[in-house]
Amino acid sequence: MTASKLMQTSTSRLNSAFRRAAGRAVLIPYVTAGDPSVSATVPLLHALVAAGAGVLELGVPFSDPMADGPVIQRASQRAIDRGVGLRQVLSMVAEFRRGDADTPVVLMGYANPIEHMGRAAFVPAAADAGVDGVLVVDYPPEEATDFMGLLEARGIAPIFLLAPTSTERRIEQVARIACGYVYYVALKGVTGAGYLDTSDVQRHVAALRRHVSVPIAVGFGIHDADGARGVARFADAVVIGSRLIETMESAVGAAGGSSGDARAITAASSWLAGIRAALDAKESAR
Repeated sequence: MTASKLMQTSTSRLNSAFRRAAGRAVLIPYVTAGDPSVSATVPLLHALVAAGAGVLELGVPFSDPMADGPVIQRASQRAIDRGVGLRQVLSMVAEFRRGDADTPVVLMGYANPIEHMGRAAFVPAAADAGVDGVLVVDYPPEEATDFMGLLEARGIAPIFLLAPTSTERRIEQVARIACGYVYYVALKGVTGAGYLDTSDVQRHVAALRRHVSVPIAVGFGIHDADGARGVARFADAVVIGSRLIETMESAVGAAGGSSGDARAITAASSWLAGIRAALDAKESAR
């Protein structure tokens, strides 16, 4: 299965999102389905789009994540405590899609929920819901051939991770099958951790471009407008998750119910709009 074949059959929403950006860095917020609540998830997604999100990454709650730091772990546990599973996540995507036919939605998570549901059941359900891409942290390319074939048949892009520790062989392997975008993990460690050395990230991204023809999104360790602007100078997209979730946590505080949800959505959308404005100001000044 070649990258060109997969690109021809995959949904056009991801490709269109990067074309619409026209040289501007695409802003990709990550939130966990079911957090700050089940009922608030879809309104939150719409608010993030209004604030400038070009692609949405929606986390599938999982009890034993290997790449998520404590902030996203907390969000995932809150969602699990509310009974959110993979089928509920797909229902949220379908509800979102009824109000937004254009913004791509990428599911990000782990193999266990998909294996529990069954790959053959998950893929058509995801396609019917309106999912555009799937990033499964623990499906490496060499173990995802069958899964990729199912995704290809239903027009869903498989999104793969690359990291500072990725070998030349792994980079070339991902480049051959990459679709939608490649997610470059800017730090060694988990989400939200560490100090981001943008110069080092820039060198790695430049090296990736020698092999990767699809857009490159950079995430992990981007905490504020300065970090986002620094990455946007050389990346096609900026992914922010942990700080966005922390912003919602702070806004909710001791509040609960609809009041807490409203505060979380307002805080998240306002914060993300500030990041988008900072990116646009940087880009207009070039």
